[in-house]
Amino acid sequence: MLNQVDTSVEYSDQHSLKRHLKARHIRLMALGSTIGVGLFLGSGTAISQAGPAILLGYLLSGIIAFIVLRALGEMAVYNPVAGSFAQYAHDYVGPLAGYLVGWGYWFYWVIVGVAEVTAVGIYMGLWFPDVPQWIWAVGSLILMGGLNFIAVRLFGEFEFWFALIKVVAIIAMIGIGLGVIFFGLGNQGVPLGISNLWSHGGFFPTGLSGFLLSLQMAIFAYVGIEMIGLSAGETENPEKTIPIAIDSLIVRILVFYGGALFVILSIYPWNEVGQVGSPFVAMFEKLGLREAAGIVNFVVVTAALSSCNAGIFSGGRLLYGLSLNAYAPAAMKKISRSGVPFVAILTTVSIASFGAFLNYFVPDEAFLLVTSAVTFIGLMVWVAILSTQLMFRKKLSKEVTTSLQYKSFLWPYGSWAALLLIAFVLVLLAIQEQTRVGVYVGIPILLTLISVFYLFGLHRQDNRQGEKK
Repeated sequence: MLNQVDTSVEYSDQHSLKRHLKARHIRLMALGSTIGVGLFLGSGTAISQAGPAILLGYLLSGIIAFIVLRALGEMAVYNPVAGSFAQYAHDYVGPLAGYLVGWGYWFYWVIVGVAEVTAVGIYMGLWFPDVPQWIWAVGSLILMGGLNFIAVRLFGEFEFWFALIKVVAIIAMIGIGLGVIFFGLGNQGVPLGISNLWSHGGFFPTGLSGFLLSLQMAIFAYVGIEMIGLSAGETENPEKTIPIAIDSLIVRILVFYGGALFVILSIYPWNEVGQVGSPFVAMFEKLGLREAAGIVNFVVVTAALSSCNAGIFSGGRLLYGLSLNAYAPAAMKKISRSGVPFVAILTTVSIASFGAFLNYFVPDEAFLLVTSAVTFIGLMVWVAILSTQLMFRKKLSKEVTTSLQYKSFLWPYGSWAALLLIAFVLVLLAIQEQTRVGVYVGIPILLTLISVFYLFGLHRQDNRQGEKK
């Protein structure tokens, strides 16, 4: 079973992982990992599918994400172990579930890295239109992989400030956008108003079908938010820290996504947004602020690199944790003197590089292909979290259930409603030709993992480090 942090590991050893990430690092990494491609580029695709109604799509997806996080938070506060939802899946559902969640989440982060560097290639096209997209994608993946070989404390600082850049930038863009809408900033003092929300075919210009088909891109923006659960076993005072982190994180993301999209859709006609790269860049170019658009492009490039960086970090630690329990090759246990699982990171980057070359073969379709694949796998992880939490509750007595310090949202109805909505989005992924690739990628991965689990006899062992002591 995946067990990222174990008390049997001597952290003072120079050849062991160094647990130097602080609470502010974890919070910004979790926030930064969700504010990237899904907002800066994916929102353009979602807007072109649903128009202004996508605001409701992001709101609905945010509610689902909140239910998932609260379900995870309930288990994390009650039992703040390392390995988080993979450990809970093992304990409350079974060894196969824990194994699948651990490996599935690793594949998720590999594909996230591909999605992010694909976005970098698209963004860089604004400045260097003659340079092939694949060069930027592969080059940025190598760069971020290299940064992950440094000491974890330096990695945490790097990721903290990169994530902070995009958070501050989004707040500034929302503020400027509201100035344009209500005070005519940059528009000769003439307020633009919000009529664009209904002036081009209504609030639902593509009908209910367009709105429903856009949900997979909207929910993709939130997949990855569960990363905050990976810090449960490393957090001081989890009873207080985890609830605050979860509740504040979901509020901030809803504000960022809702506020940013409200500004964009009010300033820019929805039917023109999908024809350009980033909606943020398009918004400033429309106002004649070419220099500002360049700054925005820089911010979105750093945002994508930041998310890729966090993805490589998470993927490396997940692979390292799997190896500790004989669910991955033993070579993945190797740690550098600076406390970095360099073989696990190198493997993660190497596998992701194959996906990055999609930008060479199908540059126009690469982004949609990888986001479809990552959405499918990410949603399966959400299903595992919700299912595990339902099993967790069944094993608790009434007295313990009543005394839970942090409870899931509207249990059990919230969890079941979220499961049904996630299942609906998975069906949409399967029936839409452009996004069906997520099923084509996800199901073979799932079947392969199950085959390996039984063919190599992993079902006959329980390798949790805690039982070896």
